[in-house]
Amino acid sequence: MQTQLVKLIGAQISLHACMTGFRLAAPLLALREGYGPVAVGLLLALFALAPVFLGLPAGRYADRRGLRKPVAISVGVATLGAALSVAFPVFPVLCVTALTCGAATGLAMIALQRHVGRMARDPMALRQVFSWMALGPSISNFLGPFVTGIMIDAFGFRSAFVLLALLPSLAWFWVRRTVEHEPVAPELRQASGSSWNLLRDKSFRQLMAINWMLSSCWDVHTFMVPVLGHERGLSATAIGTILGGFALAATAIRLLMPWLAARLRESQVIGTAMVSTAALFSIYPLALTAWTMGVLSVLLGMALGCVQPMIMSALHQITPHHRHGEALGMRAMAINGSSVVMPLLFGSAGVVVGAGAVFWVVGALVGLGSPLAWRLRTPGQEPHRVQP
Repeated sequence: MQTQLVKLIGAQISLHACMTGFRLAAPLLALREGYGPVAVGLLLALFALAPVFLGLPAGRYADRRGLRKPVAISVGVATLGAALSVAFPVFPVLCVTALTCGAATGLAMIALQRHVGRMARDPMALRQVFSWMALGPSISNFLGPFVTGIMIDAFGFRSAFVLLALLPSLAWFWVRRTVEHEPVAPELRQASGSSWNLLRDKSFRQLMAINWMLSSCWDVHTFMVPVLGHERGLSATAIGTILGGFALAATAIRLLMPWLAARLRESQVIGTAMVSTAALFSIYPLALTAWTMGVLSVLLGMALGCVQPMIMSALHQITPHHRHGEALGMRAMAINGSSVVMPLLFGSAGVVVGAGAVFWVVGALVGLGSPLAWRLRTPGQEPHRVQP
């Protein structure tokens, strides 16, 4: 199983690094061409827009077709979108590339997560495999922008786009010989009804609310730290180092998650993360120096970095076996919807009440919502209640 898991992580990195690379390069090229912050914001939002609408259809498609077919489509769509920017590196085409790369990555992630969940034999194995899978986005969040930046400085934007266009094909190399799990029986799919009836289950609703709150915290930190740093008079290097510390801490804690997953339940990890995040958000606006903000950023990265594997494990336990793709699609829709809407909301709120107040309000929301995590019950603790 270890060899197969490594290949799936490799496929995840290949597609996700293509998107994160373009997420750095496209705004830089747009700014060089004279476009303003509003256009750049729109461009960045387009990376998350397609998964908002495609999440549920992608999940159902993964339930029907398994892993290789969705990944093959994702590779084709991402490669085509990247190739368009190689041929026509202009703003309207960059917008198309953002949409295609976002859509392709979203579809592939759902199929990969569904396949990995079916590899696990028990709840502890679920926590461990998703802990390893969580390393993929952490690696690609660093690798994609890092390599892209080097290519831009050394050879220019077009050469960087060529490299990014080649990355998705590596995903197919990793998964092309993967043995598919048994497909979902047509009668089960037909009996499931609307994807939205998953929300009838209390545990699923709680998990989606928790997921949204913690995803919003990630967005708040990414979006508001530069604003708060600017208010404090910090340099761009200092602000970038603070954000970099967050990313490194999130990656580091995920290296420890397979060990922690064998010893702690989902509710314990998620509940502790929510309480810790609320406390750190309450302190953040009081930090006046780069060092203080850096320490808080590292601690916050550790708190938020440990959450995803536990949420994924709980989701696979709470939802019926034949509806994992739908549940993953609904989760992806909520996360990407938050990434589109929340920065706009945070930006408007920051202008009215200040960056510090945004931290306090969101921290209070997460703190008040933390009892949902402590009360979260998976089938090992409570009878499974979700019905087809």
